[in-house]
Amino acid sequence: MAKKKFYITTAIDYPNSFPHVGHAYEKIIADVLARWHRLKGEDVFFLTGTDEHGQKIYKTAKEQGKEPKQFVDEMVPYFKKLCKKLNISNSRFIRTTEEQHKKICRDIFKKLENNGDIYKGAYEGLYCSGCEAYYTEKDLIDGLCPVHKKKPEPVKEETYFFRMSKYQDRLIKHINQYPNFIQPTSKRNEILNRLKEPLKDLSVSRTTFDWGVSVPGDKEHVLYVWLDALLNYITGLDYPGENFKKYWPADAHIIGKDITWFHTVIWPCELMSAGIELPKTVHVHGFVNLGGEKLSKSRGIVVDPIKLVDEYGVDAVRYFFIKEIPAGEDGNFSYEALTERTNSDLADDLGNLLQRTSVLIHKNFGGKIPLPVRFEREEEELIQESDIFEQTDELMKTFQWNKAISRIWSFIRMCNKYINETEPWKRKNEPDRLATILYTLAESLRIISIYISPFVPETAEKISHQLGRKPGTFADIKFKKTTKGVLEKPEILFKKTEAKQEDIFAKLSLRVARILEAKEHPSADKLLILQIDLGTEKRQLVAGLKPHFSIDELIGKHIVVLTNLKPAKIKGTESNGMLLAAEHKNKVVLLEAPRSEPGEQVFVEGITPCREQISIKDFEKINITTKQGRAIYNKQFLKTKKEEIEANIDDGAKVC
Repeated sequence: MAKKKFYITTAIDYPNSFPHVGHAYEKIIADVLARWHRLKGEDVFFLTGTDEHGQKIYKTAKEQGKEPKQFVDEMVPYFKKLCKKLNISNSRFIRTTEEQHKKICRDIFKKLENNGDIYKGAYEGLYCSGCEAYYTEKDLIDGLCPVHKKKPEPVKEETYFFRMSKYQDRLIKHINQYPNFIQPTSKRNEILNRLKEPLKDLSVSRTTFDWGVSVPGDKEHVLYVWLDALLNYITGLDYPGENFKKYWPADAHIIGKDITWFHTVIWPCELMSAGIELPKTVHVHGFVNLGGEKLSKSRGIVVDPIKLVDEYGVDAVRYFFIKEIPAGEDGNFSYEALTERTNSDLADDLGNLLQRTSVLIHKNFGGKIPLPVRFEREEEELIQESDIFEQTDELMKTFQWNKAISRIWSFIRMCNKYINETEPWKRKNEPDRLATILYTLAESLRIISIYISPFVPETAEKISHQLGRKPGTFADIKFKKTTKGVLEKPEILFKKTEAKQEDIFAKLSLRVARILEAKEHPSADKLLILQIDLGTEKRQLVAGLKPHFSIDELIGKHIVVLTNLKPAKIKGTESNGMLLAAEHKNKVVLLEAPRSEPGEQVFVEGITPCREQISIKDFEKINITTKQGRAIYNKQFLKTKKEEIEANIDDGAKVC
């Protein structure tokens, strides 16, 4: 009998910058699910990869003086390295620049065309290059893209359209007929509400750049990146070959909530037109936030996941994201929370249980798992509590991985309670009772090693090794009374760690701002009132610049602003933030980032901003100076993703 198949995918990553922990979170989720289904004996195919075409890649490459292919070839290894660092067990890593992918994209386009669903026209609308998507005015929040917090650009161009409107009724019927198609339910309801409005046809080609899959028969057009990218889920199975026949439809697409529309409306309509069965479930996870803000490469809000694994260990990072962030909801990352989970759950609960059990078996039975003699009430209760597979499997099948791991950890804590109550270290004169207690603990640890394997695979292997056994599967999950083995020498699973001490510079939230207006303060000779654009918002600043700058020379400058300073009234006028300037021998210059966009993060490599509100006294403790015409902190230049911050003044000038 053929094995039951399970096909799972992540969204493919956009390599316009380095990976952040949002990418890591999604891969960990998918990997946990893939490993769980493998332990059930299923034939699992797990796809991840990179989405390498589109305007954003083209622009980023050109800004760095590179050709797009050279640029993505340099960036993709970082995403592959992330998979390796996180112990991701993907079956394939697909790149959308692969020739086979491009061929299949053209074949699918022809299918849509042959079905009467492609026509040529002109498109005019608001376009966000960050999303690679068009928006209507009502989609915007305060006139800005809801994801990237930037104003979309008006665009008009010749394009091919896909008759997506043709499939609206059929899509609504499918969503209603299959409640698990979009999960969680809140996202399903959100899409159904949006589909109450007429569905517009989709612009599926671009002519303003040539980095993409060329449209069949029209070299002036390249396929819209989202049409190209979504097809990876079938090209990764070598559609229409044997792998496609074996594994499609996808059992689960794991995606972030900012791309729900593309995966639950555009993708199924495209599949309907091409005559391909729809995926079974699109599960939408929340954002990983830092200081209350969504992690974002384009806005500089990032945590390096590779560095995080190097500092804390892969299983500590995997466990944190699965346990700490509720499935389908947003969650916060902090070094303090990561440290707490590592120390309490992994070191104290799991590591201490293994250590105590192993030491006692070595001390009393020469390292051999003793044979049990008689199971009493305490053992029978613990054995009953170990039988949690049906509960946890149901939670995993319904994408509630955080609840599943909580249930497993509940059993681990019960084992700790059992060892504390039975006190085997006091049973030296009761060899039969001691043997039974230690056997029960060793067997419970064997079961635990199987349950935790999808979540913390390295740790599970270490436990199996210390128990002198090979890793098991869910077929071996039942409590047995005949397990044998010789334990290896006890080793500490997790060393306790201290929370990473944030550099004082992390207190600063520095952003690029463009000066829109400047005028004299009505009540002070040296003050100017500035109106600035921070990309996501407009603010007012009051600054003592009048003796040093004319109003005309200030307008349009891209300056650096401390955005998380407590608002203050200066001579009766509110100032919401503080611009940074350098002063030396009565000369004052502004810190500038002329090539960076308003709202871009200003940072020092390796220091992550915390974004809590600070006072001027906090800022005064931070020693920012100048060197070689640049702003510098602790021997590192302040920078944006595009450039180092300019401070055209003598070395050693104080930034204030």
